[in-house]
Amino acid sequence: MQSINRAIQNPIFYGVFFGAMLLHPFNTFVNYAQVADTRFWLMLAAAIIYLAGVFGVTVFGNVPLNNVLDKFNITHATNETMAAQRTLFEVRWNNLNLVRTIASILSFSLLVVGCFSTQRIS
Repeated sequence: MQSINRAIQNPIFYGVFFGAMLLHPFNTFVNYAQVADTRFWLMLAAAIIYLAGVFGVTVFGNVPLNNVLDKFNITHATNETMAAQRTLFEVRWNNLNLVRTIASILSFSLLVVGCFSTQRIS
């Protein structure tokens, strides 16, 4: 996991991760002129879900866990200390990752529906 955490920190990952964080609100703003349009509300919901459920969970949940794990000295660790570290890390990290996955799927789905929406709110 330490190797994965180090490898993921690259320009491509940062471009996609921060790009989506910036483009969601921009996309919502572009559709703001059409407030009576369902598209705006779908884009707004997608942006909020992404910012809270993906970006927020990553920054305030997964990254702090990754930082703690990165400081763990695996070369001098015993099997017992590695098992204890894994117990502290694994369940919480997986739960947070599940939240991010669901938020990503929901946000993406709302964007797709919004792109094809032509319905206006009466």
